[in-house]
Amino acid sequence: MFRVDLHLHTVFSSDSTISPKLVVEQLHKHALIKGIAITDHNTLDGYFQVRKLANVYEDLVVFPGIEITTEKGDIILLGIEEKPRLPATLSSAIDFARATDGIIVIPHPYRSLGIGDLAMNVDAHAVEVLNPTATSEENMMAQKLAETRNLPGVAGTDAHSPEELWTTFT
Repeated sequence: MFRVDLHLHTVFSSDSTISPKLVVEQLHKHALIKGIAITDHNTLDGYFQVRKLANVYEDLVVFPGIEITTEKGDIILLGIEEKPRLPATLSSAIDFARATDGIIVIPHPYRSLGIGDLAMNVDAHAVEVLNPTATSEENMMAQKLAETRNLPGVAGTDAHSPEELWTTFT
């Protein structure tokens, strides 16, 4: 079974203290989790740095990602190696993902900075149903959203500090 954290930030997000080197070192030592998506806020710089450092380890997989701040809330785009034009609207971020074959994940839909019930109308690929910084009720609402929309549920730590790493995974 392959385990991956699909929502993790590095120092390239202004609100994170996690260095790319620490991510790679700890991921390599981790017994279960061997994949990550670096989803820094509005930048891919952390992804490129982590990918470069992780290249020496054959057992690690680093997925490109970005958490885009929109006027309606955050959206995660996975599988892209370029960022959309910023500032982005929810609509322009989704259009960009479609045009670049990106994967659209709705992160923490009912937590602060989530898009809430707007997620019912977003043509997403997955919903983050387990986020440790969301309340149990917010995670249950996200799970219900995924079930209602018939979308896969994913999990990510949404880590911004070293002690938050590796607490949740898909």
